Amino acid sequence: MKHNKWLTAPLAAGLSAALLSGCGTEQGGGAAGSGDNVRVGMSDEVLATDPAAGYDPGSWLLFNNVFQSLLSFPKGTTEPQPEAAENCAFAGGSKVYTCTLREGLKFSNGNPLTSKDVKFSFDRALKIADPAGPAPLLSSIASIETPDDLTVVFRLKTPDATFPSKIASGAGSIVDHREYDGNGLRTDGKAVGSGPYKLDSISDTEAVFSVNADYRGSAKPQNGGVTLKLYNGDRAALSKALAADDVDVAYRGLNADDIAALEATADDKGIEVVQGTSAEVQHLVFNVKDPVVGKLGVRQAIAHLVDREALVQDVYKSTATPLYSIVPAGIAGHNTAFFDTYGSPDAAKAKKALRKAGITDKVKLTLWSTPSRYGPSTDQELKAIAGQLNRSGLFEADVKSVEYEQYEKDIEAGKYGVYVKGWVPDYPDADNFTAPFFGEGNVLGNNYTNATISGSLLPKTAAAADRAGTGQDFGRLQDLVAEELPLLPLWQGKQYAVAREGVTGLDWTLDASTVFRFWEIKKG
Repeated sequence: MKHNKWLTAPLAAGLSAALLSGCGTEQGGGAAGSGDNVRVGMSDEVLATDPAAGYDPGSWLLFNNVFQSLLSFPKGTTEPQPEAAENCAFAGGSKVYTCTLREGLKFSNGNPLTSKDVKFSFDRALKIADPAGPAPLLSSIASIETPDDLTVVFRLKTPDATFPSKIASGAGSIVDHREYDGNGLRTDGKAVGSGPYKLDSISDTEAVFSVNADYRGSAKPQNGGVTLKLYNGDRAALSKALAADDVDVAYRGLNADDIAALEATADDKGIEVVQGTSAEVQHLVFNVKDPVVGKLGVRQAIAHLVDREALVQDVYKSTATPLYSIVPAGIAGHNTAFFDTYGSPDAAKAKKALRKAGITDKVKLTLWSTPSRYGPSTDQELKAIAGQLNRSGLFEADVKSVEYEQYEKDIEAGKYGVYVKGWVPDYPDADNFTAPFFGEGNVLGNNYTNATISGSLLPKTAAAADRAGTGQDFGRLQDLVAEELPLLPLWQGKQYAVAREGVTGLDWTLDASTVFRFWEIKKG
């Protein structure tokens, strides 16, 4: 499975099984969208305008603002709430999920949105199964029924209490069945949804959004529209655009040095650096079949030597925080398994781990990096890790860097022993930080399997309707991963956006759901 939700760089820039009650039918747009237009710049590309194809952060930003999902993540929460739906509820032991739509929903072209469109959207994504699309998130769907225009019934293959979170993400975007081909992707670059904004135009450098007056939902746009300026990976150009007043907001792409400099001079420049929470993470991944790091003692020695505090301070200028488990802080089920198991950096313990494994010579090791995907600081970070290992006198480590396309091919071919991977969550639940890595279709490509995790803990936690009650099982899972070391968590990102004077509301766009809410931003 090709997965595009990998972290590009640190962002510089429990579910209820009972009835989820809606807030009543209310109309966004109108007077609520009468503010000034806002110019937002980001370095990410928007790789798709069709929800059946996009699985990257830039595309999901578009989807979250142009399309409605049955549920969404309101500001400041990781629990999905009704959006296009009036209410949703589980039955049948988390295997049957029924939603009732709001009345009077319309697409931006004026067409009514009914249960037929919902079924069409999910069936279409699954049928097309684009390799760069979100179909894997919907794979638990067995069938969809629409007994009337307002009712949708999902029958799932297996109990899946995370299903509401999955369909609250960009994967749940609802499209107009009259406007989209059920068998193929849209190729004209247009998007027709029922969300708070309409996509008026898009090019390689700019996407223009206006407020959708026909929108009915919980969002209340605080601006008259958004122009999204795209800098396509050119972080320097984004920084210059902010300095030249070409954008009101810089989001996703300013590097750690830019953020540090801007924070130091914010008052003089008439800008504000807004920091939010994030569930984006980065790991050092070990190929457990590699002749060197396939030995547990080598992996344990590395775990005893890596100094996360130094990495986030020296390389990332504190725009990230140390991560000591696979489930990040702020997500229910998080623990500190790796700190509990390995503690602070300790060369003596590292040496003991190697000697116990019968290793007496220096361990020769190559760390693989790809800054073209994970940002310009990645090479610097891995060189810092190599330095930490080498200063212990136990390793002879170096760093090699390749372009992302070759990097992925080499990982798939098993050519790398140690490499870096980042992760942008699809939905803010511990399941999304564990199932993709340790369940079927391991996206890390590191040949690691654990029967207890894949055969027992993951199915059990997925079926648990009380998400707050999964803590013990997720804790055991994290402890097992810390013991067996198929990867080493490094850091958890912070989200940043930089705004010019007079722009407000960014605090409500930067949280663990990773939903960048255009409608919360106000200018003037």
